[in-house]
Amino acid sequence: MPDAVNDALDLVAGWAGRPVISTIIKGGLSHHIARIETEDGDRWLLRVLDPRIAETGLGIPLDQEIANTVSAASTGVGARVLHVMPGAVVLEYLDGVTLDAPAVRGPRTIEKVAAACRRLHTGPRFVNDFSIFRKLDELLSRCRTHGLPVPSGYEDVVPVAADIEAALARRSLPTVPCHNDLLAENLIAAGPEIRIVDYQLSGNNDPRFELGDIAAESDFTPDQVVRLTRAYFGDDEHVPGVRLNLITSNLTWTLWFVVHQGLVRDRALPGFDYSAEAADKFAQAVRDIEDPSFGHLIDGRIPPTN
Repeated sequence: MPDAVNDALDLVAGWAGRPVISTIIKGGLSHHIARIETEDGDRWLLRVLDPRIAETGLGIPLDQEIANTVSAASTGVGARVLHVMPGAVVLEYLDGVTLDAPAVRGPRTIEKVAAACRRLHTGPRFVNDFSIFRKLDELLSRCRTHGLPVPSGYEDVVPVAADIEAALARRSLPTVPCHNDLLAENLIAAGPEIRIVDYQLSGNNDPRFELGDIAAESDFTPDQVVRLTRAYFGDDEHVPGVRLNLITSNLTWTLWFVVHQGLVRDRALPGFDYSAEAADKFAQAVRDIEDPSFGHLIDGRIPPTN
């Protein structure tokens, strides 16, 4: 167990005033997560933040992540923050079901996810701003600086991101506090609602990116994108913007996996193929850019259905 986790556990035991039992939760690609239990049945979640994640551009600065986690908790969407320590937080343990991509694609779940996003987005503003386009620039610069291999053809395709950014700017929306990394595993079905965890990449951003990122991470069809957009906005006006952000999500997070594998190798999950994940995201971005509907999306029009 890393020294940082052991140190945090000692602080948690002091905070709790009794011994604690920890179980490392597998599956996180960045920070250290542990379930904390006491002999009399109390349970919490300990999140110990690895500073290298922020240093390599894979997350926001640790103080910002903690502040945003507290803000998200105030909306009732994030887990309650019970105790803050240097570089770590003790969170409410959410009794619920961690979603997967097929579950997120369910019609009723889409409605609940949209409701959770609206609740987060109408809460207190986060302490930092976030642009997916500047994150793409940052990660690509790190790849070039460190000689990290991007998928074949990436450098030829990435200029399209500037066209997408310009198209979105022509129909810009006010920024709101966004999670910005809503893969299915960051969504917890707890009772009748969806809760949102892990604010590693949070910041004030275009809400259309939040929806596009959800759609990218859970492999939505165009019809499912329409359903999600309609559930959030109440109409279809922003469908083109959401679909453009889906593409940008895949282009950007392609590089996230390249940088993680290249610069934070000791945090790699055994058996997880980072290169394959990067290649898959890039292939999905290329598929959507080469689709005839892409021109409609750039023009802000909903593509015709077959």
